[in-house]
Amino acid sequence: MPTRLLSEWASRVSFDDLPPAVVEHTCLRIVDVLGLVLAGLGTPFGRAVRQAVLALNPGGPSRILGSGERTSPTGAALANGALSQALEFDDTHNESIVHMSSPAVAAALALAEQRPTTGRDLITAIVIGNEISCRIGSVAPGQFHRRGFHPTGLFATFGATWLAARRLGLGVEQMICAAGIAGSFASGLLECWVDGTQSKFLHPGWAAQSGIVAATLGGAGATGPGTILDGRFGLFQSHLQDEAAMRDFARITAGLGERWESENASFKPYPAAHVIHPYIDALLTLRANHAIEPSEVASIACPVAPYIVGIVCEPLAEKRRPRSDSHGRVSLPYTLAEALARGRLGRDAYQPAFLSDPAILAIADRVEYRVDPAYPGPERFKGAVEIVMRDGRSYAAIEENNRGSAANPMSVADIVGKFDENAADTLAPDARRRLVDAVMALPASADAVRIVDLTLGAGAAAC
Repeated sequence: MPTRLLSEWASRVSFDDLPPAVVEHTCLRIVDVLGLVLAGLGTPFGRAVRQAVLALNPGGPSRILGSGERTSPTGAALANGALSQALEFDDTHNESIVHMSSPAVAAALALAEQRPTTGRDLITAIVIGNEISCRIGSVAPGQFHRRGFHPTGLFATFGATWLAARRLGLGVEQMICAAGIAGSFASGLLECWVDGTQSKFLHPGWAAQSGIVAATLGGAGATGPGTILDGRFGLFQSHLQDEAAMRDFARITAGLGERWESENASFKPYPAAHVIHPYIDALLTLRANHAIEPSEVASIACPVAPYIVGIVCEPLAEKRRPRSDSHGRVSLPYTLAEALARGRLGRDAYQPAFLSDPAILAIADRVEYRVDPAYPGPERFKGAVEIVMRDGRSYAAIEENNRGSAANPMSVADIVGKFDENAADTLAPDARRRLVDAVMALPASADAVRIVDLTLGAGAAAC
């Protein structure tokens, strides 16, 4: 039974069991998520989330990062997890397409303010959450997205549950029940991709909140099915009702504690759907190397893997005219058009003025895709672009692995630079440096809550 094996591992794994690379990368993922929460604070979505959370959960031991507003642990987990995806900029496990770190960091920090937590405690909990989210998500890669489910809403709920169960001191049998309860909370429909609304951005927060609730219920004696993953009415059987759909349950526990699946997750250099990233890099490389004038481009051709068509390519008319920033972030033609027109795709991308810019939309109309069955599946994000100019010249570039992946990593300086850009509106440069230094020093920290204080900048002392 996978839930028993996961529970036994989650209850016994210690900080000393974690390879140094996993520890370092987890600290960098915390830095990344903190910057994303701070960037999300000032968005209309962020303001709506904060207002709703504080109305539902006024006061409490936990805080919304960056603002210091107090709420319950579940409220903080919901708010911080949701804020971290407001720009579609958080890391992704390539194969499962789970945004793993945003719900894990949100849940772990919310609980850290409720009970004494060392830096080692925090890192170990986040590693547990990330590893389990990725492993469960790898049972049937690509199958859930194709059916309109968001993997983060489904699988990160389980990761957050085992994370919370470990922090709350649950025993193995309680953890199994908590996981069974979590299965009834796991959710994440992607209908918002049709009209460009924002409900997908809530899923990391909902997963973080649900994990804490499930673990608390399990610890209090509520029961849940141990076969929630592989049972007759479990997650995979209920959601993938086609008997031909692949289900490799061995992926959940194979090499657990020896092979770290979460290391196959990619940081994001761009605030867009991760499968678009290699195309953005290829396009911007050609633009820079050949001084391409966007208005002189006749066509942009992109070979794509079959599984990404329904995510970022179709319906083509809808993707060429996104109705909102969230719509644009999952559009291959629009994203490439904005990147080509502006020469960059940073935190300020997908503004209303860009989404309605005739010059950008004209380029979007020239972006075409063709399915290439030889392209890899979600385990490796590959992209290629061929630009044909009006005078007949053509330029082509291929990115075999997305930047930010294990095969093509972002540097520490790149990740910190991304954090600086995202946190700039909230924290002064010296405050940003203190926060990054504190996160990277977590393995030696006696009090992990210090990093929550440091997200408040000058207001930290008052809180």
